[in-house]
Amino acid sequence: MEHGMTEQLNVQQMAEKLLAADNILILCHKNPDGDTVGCGSALYYALLALEKHAAVLCADPIPGRYAFTKPRLFKGEFEPQIVVAVDVASVQLFGEGNGVPQYTRHVDLCIDHHAGNSGYAEFTLLDGSAAAAAELLYEVICAMHVEITPHIADCLYTGLSTDTGCFKFSSTKASTHITAAKLMEAGAHVEELNTLLFDTKSRERMEAERIARNHLEYHLDGRCALIYLTRNEIEQSRVDPADLEELTSLPISIEGVKVGLTLRQQPGGSYRISVRTAKGVDACAIARRLGGGGHTRAAGCELLGNLDNAKSAILSEVEAVLDAPQEEA
Repeated sequence: MEHGMTEQLNVQQMAEKLLAADNILILCHKNPDGDTVGCGSALYYALLALEKHAAVLCADPIPGRYAFTKPRLFKGEFEPQIVVAVDVASVQLFGEGNGVPQYTRHVDLCIDHHAGNSGYAEFTLLDGSAAAAAELLYEVICAMHVEITPHIADCLYTGLSTDTGCFKFSSTKASTHITAAKLMEAGAHVEELNTLLFDTKSRERMEAERIARNHLEYHLDGRCALIYLTRNEIEQSRVDPADLEELTSLPISIEGVKVGLTLRQQPGGSYRISVRTAKGVDACAIARRLGGGGHTRAAGCELLGNLDNAKSAILSEVEAVLDAPQEEA
Protein backbone atom coordinates (compact mmCIF):
# COMPACT_ATOMS: atom_id res chain seq x y z
CA MET A 1 0.00 0.00 0.00
CA GLU A 2 0.97 3.64 -0.44
CA HIS A 3 2.91 5.10 2.48
CA GLY A 4 3.05 8.90 2.54
CA MET A 5 6.07 10.89 3.61
CA THR A 6 6.21 9.26 7.02
CA GLU A 7 9.45 8.03 8.59
CA GLN A 8 9.27 4.51 9.96
CA LEU A 9 10.44 4.07 13.56
CA ASN A 10 11.19 0.95 15.56
CA VAL A 11 9.85 0.33 19.08
CA GLN A 12 12.90 1.85 20.79
CA GLN A 13 12.80 5.00 18.67
CA MET A 14 9.07 5.45 19.29
CA ALA A 15 9.67 5.08 23.03
CA GLU A 16 12.39 7.74 22.87
CA LYS A 17 10.09 10.17 21.01
CA LEU A 18 7.45 9.76 23.71
CA LEU A 19 9.98 10.05 26.55
CA ALA A 20 11.23 13.33 25.08
CA ALA A 21 7.73 14.82 24.79
CA ASP A 22 5.24 16.56 27.07
CA ASN A 23 1.70 17.90 26.61
CA ILE A 24 0.78 14.86 24.54
CA LEU A 25 -2.59 14.53 22.85
CA ILE A 26 -3.59 10.94 22.06
CA LEU A 27 -6.05 10.50 19.18
CA CYS A 28 -8.34 7.49 18.71
CA HIS A 29 -10.33 6.65 15.58
CA LYS A 30 -14.05 7.40 15.17
CA ASN A 31 -16.56 4.67 16.08
CA PRO A 32 -13.95 3.63 18.66
CA ASP A 33 -13.32 -0.06 19.28
CA GLY A 34 -11.51 -1.86 22.08
CA ASP A 35 -8.09 -1.54 20.44
CA THR A 36 -8.10 2.22 19.89
CA VAL A 37 -9.67 2.89 23.32
CA GLY A 38 -7.49 0.35 25.12
CA CYS A 39 -4.35 1.80 23.52
CA GLY A 40 -5.39 5.39 24.17
CA SER A 41 -6.03 4.66 27.84
CA ALA A 42 -2.90 2.51 28.30
CA LEU A 43 -0.69 5.18 26.75
CA TYR A 44 -2.33 7.90 28.85
CA TYR A 45 -1.58 6.01 32.09
CA ALA A 46 1.97 5.19 30.97
CA LEU A 47 2.63 8.90 30.31
CA LEU A 48 0.97 9.83 33.59
CA ALA A 49 3.38 7.48 35.39
CA LEU A 50 6.19 9.54 33.83
CA GLU A 51 4.52 12.71 35.23
CA LYS A 52 3.71 14.00 31.76
CA HIS A 53 0.60 15.93 30.75
CA ALA A 54 -1.53 13.84 28.39
CA ALA A 55 -5.14 13.28 27.41
CA VAL A 56 -7.21 11.26 24.96
CA LEU A 57 -9.46 12.67 22.24
CA CYS A 58 -12.02 10.86 20.08
CA ALA A 59 -14.59 12.21 17.63
CA ASP A 60 -17.24 9.89 19.12
CA PRO A 61 -18.17 8.99 22.70
CA ILE A 62 -16.28 6.12 24.33
CA PRO A 63 -18.66 3.10 24.39
CA GLY A 64 -19.95 2.22 27.85
CA ARG A 65 -18.40 -1.25 27.76
CA TYR A 66 -14.92 0.35 27.66
CA ALA A 67 -15.64 2.95 30.37
CA PHE A 68 -13.52 0.95 32.85
CA THR A 69 -10.36 1.93 30.92
CA LYS A 70 -10.98 5.45 32.33
CA PRO A 71 -9.13 7.57 29.75
CA ARG A 72 -8.69 11.21 30.69
CA LEU A 73 -10.61 12.95 27.92
CA PHE A 74 -9.06 16.11 26.49
CA LYS A 75 -10.84 19.32 27.51
CA GLY A 76 -8.36 21.78 26.03
CA GLU A 77 -6.43 21.95 29.33
CA PHE A 78 -3.05 22.15 27.58
CA GLU A 79 -1.67 23.16 24.19
CA PRO A 80 -0.60 19.88 22.56
CA GLN A 81 3.09 19.80 21.67
CA ILE A 82 2.85 16.26 20.30
CA VAL A 83 -0.12 14.54 18.70
CA VAL A 84 0.01 10.74 18.69
CA ALA A 85 -2.53 8.46 16.95
CA VAL A 86 -3.19 4.89 18.10
CA ASP A 87 -4.75 2.27 15.78
CA VAL A 88 -5.67 4.86 13.10
CA ALA A 89 -4.93 3.82 9.51
CA SER A 90 -5.77 7.08 7.73
CA VAL A 91 -6.78 10.69 8.37
CA GLN A 92 -10.39 10.03 7.28
CA LEU A 93 -10.79 7.66 10.23
CA PHE A 94 -10.30 10.40 12.84
CA GLY A 95 -13.84 11.72 12.21
CA GLU A 96 -15.23 15.23 12.58
CA GLY A 97 -16.69 15.39 16.10
CA ASN A 98 -15.35 16.91 19.34
CA GLY A 99 -13.14 19.42 17.50
CA VAL A 100 -10.87 16.60 16.31
CA PRO A 101 -10.03 18.04 12.83
CA GLN A 102 -7.96 20.92 14.22
CA TYR A 103 -5.52 18.37 15.68
CA THR A 104 -5.32 15.98 12.72
CA ARG A 105 -3.70 18.44 10.29
CA HIS A 106 -0.32 17.58 11.77
CA VAL A 107 0.02 14.21 13.50
CA ASP A 108 3.51 13.67 14.93
CA LEU A 109 3.44 10.00 15.90
CA CYS A 110 1.37 6.99 14.86
CA ILE A 111 1.32 3.49 16.36
CA ASP A 112 -0.65 1.13 14.12
CA HIS A 113 -1.04 -2.41 12.78
CA HIS A 114 -3.00 -1.75 9.57
CA ALA A 115 -0.76 -2.72 6.65
CA GLY A 116 -2.57 -0.14 4.51
CA ASN A 117 -1.65 2.77 6.82
CA SER A 118 -1.53 5.87 4.59
CA GLY A 119 1.61 7.32 6.19
CA TYR A 120 -0.10 10.56 7.34
CA ALA A 121 2.00 10.96 10.50
CA GLU A 122 5.51 12.39 10.65
CA PHE A 123 6.81 9.24 12.39
CA THR A 124 5.14 5.83 12.31
CA LEU A 125 5.60 2.57 14.20
CA LEU A 126 3.84 0.08 11.94
CA ASP A 127 3.67 -3.68 12.03
CA GLY A 128 1.01 -5.12 9.76
CA SER A 129 1.59 -8.58 11.20
CA ALA A 130 0.67 -7.49 14.75
CA ALA A 131 -2.81 -8.67 15.72
CA ALA A 132 -3.63 -5.36 17.43
CA ALA A 133 -2.08 -1.96 17.99
CA ALA A 134 -2.07 -2.98 21.66
CA GLU A 135 0.52 -5.66 20.86
CA LEU A 136 2.89 -2.92 19.63
CA LEU A 137 2.04 -0.47 22.39
CA TYR A 138 2.89 -3.11 24.99
CA GLU A 139 6.43 -3.20 23.56
CA VAL A 140 6.64 0.60 23.49
CA ILE A 141 5.55 0.99 27.13
CA CYS A 142 8.08 -1.64 28.19
CA ALA A 143 10.78 0.22 26.21
CA MET A 144 9.79 3.41 28.07
CA HIS A 145 10.60 1.51 31.30
CA VAL A 146 7.13 2.14 32.67
CA GLU A 147 5.74 -0.56 34.94
CA ILE A 148 2.80 -2.41 33.40
CA THR A 149 0.29 -1.92 36.21
CA PRO A 150 -2.80 -4.13 36.43
CA HIS A 151 -4.84 -1.23 35.00
CA ILE A 152 -2.51 -0.69 32.03
CA ALA A 153 -2.56 -4.47 31.52
CA ASP A 154 -6.39 -4.41 31.50
CA CYS A 155 -6.37 -1.66 28.85
CA LEU A 156 -3.87 -3.47 26.61
CA TYR A 157 -5.65 -6.82 27.06
CA THR A 158 -8.88 -5.12 25.97
CA GLY A 159 -7.24 -4.05 22.70
CA LEU A 160 -5.55 -7.39 22.14
CA SER A 161 -8.58 -9.56 22.87
CA THR A 162 -11.24 -7.51 21.08
CA ASP A 163 -9.20 -7.08 17.88
CA THR A 164 -8.60 -10.84 17.69
CA GLY A 165 -12.16 -11.92 18.51
CA CYS A 166 -10.86 -13.31 21.79
CA PHE A 167 -7.82 -14.81 20.04
CA LYS A 168 -9.89 -16.60 17.36
CA PHE A 169 -9.13 -14.52 14.26
CA SER A 170 -6.44 -15.52 11.77
CA SER A 171 -4.36 -12.50 12.83
CA THR A 172 -3.63 -14.27 16.14
CA LYS A 173 -0.04 -15.51 16.27
CA ALA A 174 2.10 -17.14 18.94
CA SER A 175 3.46 -13.67 19.79
CA THR A 176 -0.12 -12.49 20.47
CA HIS A 177 -0.56 -15.19 23.09
CA ILE A 178 2.86 -14.41 24.54
CA THR A 179 1.85 -10.75 24.95
CA ALA A 180 -1.46 -11.84 26.50
CA ALA A 181 0.44 -14.08 28.92
CA LYS A 182 2.68 -11.16 29.94
CA LEU A 183 -0.41 -9.02 30.53
CA MET A 184 -1.84 -11.81 32.70
CA GLU A 185 1.42 -11.87 34.67
CA ALA A 186 1.12 -8.10 35.07
CA GLY A 187 -2.29 -8.53 36.69
CA ALA A 188 -4.85 -8.16 33.90
CA HIS A 189 -8.28 -9.25 35.16
CA VAL A 190 -8.75 -11.69 32.31
CA GLU A 191 -11.79 -13.60 33.54
CA GLU A 192 -13.79 -10.46 34.31
CA LEU A 193 -12.70 -8.79 31.05
CA ASN A 194 -13.59 -11.83 28.91
CA THR A 195 -17.03 -11.96 30.54
CA LEU A 196 -17.59 -8.24 30.00
CA LEU A 197 -16.20 -8.09 26.45
CA PHE A 198 -17.43 -11.40 24.99
CA ASP A 199 -20.02 -13.14 27.16
CA THR A 200 -22.37 -10.31 28.12
CA LYS A 201 -24.98 -8.70 25.88
CA SER A 202 -27.38 -5.92 26.71
CA ARG A 203 -31.05 -6.74 26.09
CA GLU A 204 -31.01 -4.00 23.44
CA ARG A 205 -28.17 -5.70 21.60
CA MET A 206 -29.96 -9.06 21.77
CA GLU A 207 -33.02 -7.36 20.23
CA ALA A 208 -30.92 -5.85 17.40
CA GLU A 209 -29.38 -9.28 16.77
CA ARG A 210 -32.82 -10.86 16.59
CA ILE A 211 -33.90 -8.32 13.96
CA ALA A 212 -30.67 -8.79 11.97
CA ARG A 213 -31.02 -12.59 11.98
CA ASN A 214 -34.57 -12.15 10.64
CA HIS A 215 -32.98 -10.37 7.66
CA LEU A 216 -30.56 -13.19 6.85
CA GLU A 217 -30.19 -13.72 3.09
CA TYR A 218 -28.05 -16.03 0.96
CA HIS A 219 -26.57 -14.93 -2.37
CA LEU A 220 -24.22 -16.26 -5.07
CA ASP A 221 -25.17 -19.94 -4.65
CA GLY A 222 -24.87 -19.70 -0.88
CA ARG A 223 -21.26 -18.51 -0.99
CA CYS A 224 -22.31 -15.14 0.45
CA ALA A 225 -24.55 -14.54 3.47
CA LEU A 226 -25.89 -11.09 4.32
CA ILE A 227 -27.65 -9.47 7.27
CA TYR A 228 -28.78 -5.88 7.62
CA LEU A 229 -30.24 -3.34 10.05
CA THR A 230 -31.95 -0.14 8.96
CA ARG A 231 -31.60 3.11 10.87
CA ASN A 232 -35.19 2.71 12.16
CA GLU A 233 -34.52 -0.82 13.39
CA ILE A 234 -31.36 0.29 15.19
CA GLU A 235 -33.37 3.09 16.83
CA GLN A 236 -36.26 0.76 17.72
CA SER A 237 -33.92 -1.73 19.37
CA ARG A 238 -32.31 1.19 21.31
CA VAL A 239 -28.97 -0.59 20.89
CA ASP A 240 -25.74 1.38 21.27
CA PRO A 241 -24.24 1.38 17.72
CA ALA A 242 -20.87 0.41 19.21
CA ASP A 243 -22.50 -2.81 20.41
CA LEU A 244 -23.21 -3.91 16.85
CA GLU A 245 -19.60 -4.67 15.90
CA GLU A 246 -19.83 -8.34 16.87
CA LEU A 247 -22.80 -8.86 14.56
CA THR A 248 -20.26 -9.06 11.73
CA SER A 249 -19.10 -12.53 12.81
CA LEU A 250 -22.61 -13.96 12.39
CA PRO A 251 -22.95 -14.44 8.60
CA ILE A 252 -19.40 -15.76 8.11
CA SER A 253 -19.97 -18.39 10.82
CA ILE A 254 -22.44 -20.26 8.59
CA GLU A 255 -21.20 -23.48 6.95
CA GLY A 256 -20.24 -23.04 3.30
CA VAL A 257 -20.24 -19.23 3.40
CA LYS A 258 -17.12 -17.61 1.92
CA VAL A 259 -18.13 -13.95 2.39
CA GLY A 260 -20.27 -12.60 5.23
CA LEU A 261 -21.77 -9.12 4.85
CA THR A 262 -23.31 -6.94 7.54
CA LEU A 263 -25.05 -3.75 6.41
CA ARG A 264 -25.91 -1.12 9.02
CA GLN A 265 -27.64 2.10 8.10
CA GLN A 266 -25.93 5.11 9.66
CA PRO A 267 -27.81 8.09 11.19
CA GLY A 268 -27.12 10.07 8.00
CA GLY A 269 -28.73 7.36 5.87
CA SER A 270 -25.65 5.78 4.29
CA TYR A 271 -24.90 2.07 4.78
CA ARG A 272 -21.84 0.91 6.62
CA ILE A 273 -20.83 -2.47 5.25
CA SER A 274 -18.67 -4.96 7.13
CA VAL A 275 -17.04 -7.70 5.06
CA ARG A 276 -15.81 -10.91 6.67
CA THR A 277 -14.25 -13.67 4.60
CA ALA A 278 -13.19 -17.29 4.81
CA LYS A 279 -9.57 -18.30 4.30
CA GLY A 280 -8.38 -17.60 0.77
CA VAL A 281 -10.82 -14.73 0.07
CA ASP A 282 -9.49 -11.17 0.39
CA ALA A 283 -12.00 -8.98 2.28
CA CYS A 284 -9.83 -5.91 1.77
CA ALA A 285 -9.95 -6.35 -2.02
CA ILE A 286 -13.76 -6.34 -1.90
CA ALA A 287 -13.98 -3.23 0.33
CA ARG A 288 -11.22 -1.38 -1.57
CA ARG A 289 -13.24 -1.54 -4.80
CA LEU A 290 -15.87 0.59 -3.02
CA GLY A 291 -13.47 3.08 -1.45
CA GLY A 292 -13.00 1.21 1.84
CA GLY A 293 -10.27 -0.99 3.26
CA GLY A 294 -9.13 -3.10 6.20
CA HIS A 295 -7.52 -6.48 6.71
CA THR A 296 -7.38 -9.65 4.62
CA ARG A 297 -10.22 -11.36 6.46
CA ALA A 298 -12.14 -8.34 7.83
CA ALA A 299 -12.73 -5.05 6.04
CA GLY A 300 -15.38 -2.40 5.51
CA CYS A 301 -16.70 0.46 3.44
CA GLU A 302 -19.55 2.97 3.41
CA LEU A 303 -22.10 3.39 0.62
CA LEU A 304 -24.61 6.15 -0.05
CA GLY A 305 -28.06 5.29 -1.37
CA ASN A 306 -30.84 2.96 -0.29
CA LEU A 307 -30.62 -0.63 0.92
CA ASP A 308 -31.20 -2.23 -2.51
CA ASN A 309 -28.49 -0.10 -4.13
CA ALA A 310 -26.03 -0.82 -1.33
CA LYS A 311 -26.77 -4.56 -1.56
CA SER A 312 -26.37 -4.78 -5.33
CA ALA A 313 -23.17 -2.69 -5.29
CA ILE A 314 -21.44 -4.81 -2.66
CA LEU A 315 -22.74 -8.12 -4.07
CA SER A 316 -21.33 -7.38 -7.52
CA GLU A 317 -17.90 -6.72 -5.97
CA VAL A 318 -18.15 -9.92 -3.91
CA GLU A 319 -19.03 -11.86 -7.06
CA ALA A 320 -16.09 -10.34 -8.96
CA VAL A 321 -13.65 -11.37 -6.22
CA LEU A 322 -15.16 -14.84 -5.67
CA ASP A 323 -15.13 -15.59 -9.40
CA ALA A 324 -11.63 -14.23 -10.00
CA PRO A 325 -8.95 -16.87 -10.62
CA GLN A 326 -7.85 -17.97 -7.13
CA GLU A 327 -4.17 -17.74 -6.31
CA GLU A 328 -2.82 -20.57 -4.23
CA ALA A 329 -2.60 -19.42 -0.63
